Amino acid sequence: MSTQPLIALNNGVQIPQLGFGTFRVSVEETQKVTEEALAVGYRHIDTAAGYYNEAGVGAALKASGLPRESVFVTTKLRNGDQGYDSALKAFEDSRAALGVDVVDLYLVHWPVPSRGLAAETWKAFEKLYAEGAVRAIGVSNFLPQHLDALIAGADIVPAVNQLEIHPTLQQIAAQETSLAHGVIPEAYGPIGQGEDLSLPTVIEIATAHQVTPAQVVLRWHVQEGRIAIPKSNTPARIKENFDIFDFTLTDAEIAALDGLEAGNRLYPDPDTFANTQYRN
Repeated sequence: MSTQPLIALNNGVQIPQLGFGTFRVSVEETQKVTEEALAVGYRHIDTAAGYYNEAGVGAALKASGLPRESVFVTTKLRNGDQGYDSALKAFEDSRAALGVDVVDLYLVHWPVPSRGLAAETWKAFEKLYAEGAVRAIGVSNFLPQHLDALIAGADIVPAVNQLEIHPTLQQIAAQETSLAHGVIPEAYGPIGQGEDLSLPTVIEIATAHQVTPAQVVLRWHVQEGRIAIPKSNTPARIKENFDIFDFTLTDAEIAALDGLEAGNRLYPDPDTFANTQYRN
């Protein structure tokens, strides 16, 4: 079993640098694939209220028999639940679905600037943190202008900013703004929904190290200091994605991967995305 590094967040909480994502994992499959990930060695599981599979993650945690404190659990607030009172209620729903007393990391899933509720929502997050209901609080999909505005009125600086980051969309400005505030960037969609794995540069580096293209890209994230949360429903790929800690990319290879930036956004634009994330 590989040993992965931990990253210290700005409040001292340690987070495993490689997590297992559950986006678009069906309700029926979530428990099974999460158990598979835990068996492989993942100790960081990422879910969200908007994925409607928190209960499956909770069931996997229970079935694994692992001590609660050994698994880092992240979940996120739905856009439609932004606002002070609604965020507090939504958190209780998530905590109950997960079957945990304390959530390790709670994120505002999207900034939704059109609603103007991010600051109010953040006050609810600060209350949850002060009460010890969460170990760390953060944001997701916050571009520089969203993050700057939030922090200007905040008492607590977010610990994490989860962003779409992969070789062809690196969001350098958002990463740099986050780091300037002491916020750790976390990559979702870290292999570009598989699209980036067919790039000649990625394949060439994979061949040189006798590893897979996905392992190259995930190793690139880790060496650049980001948290990364790949996802897969396939046991072999779940294992493969975790097996990235016994090789090292050279500085030249890192630079070559950095050079693949192409503005290739695959997920919604945070400036305009306002879906409530409620089921119809």
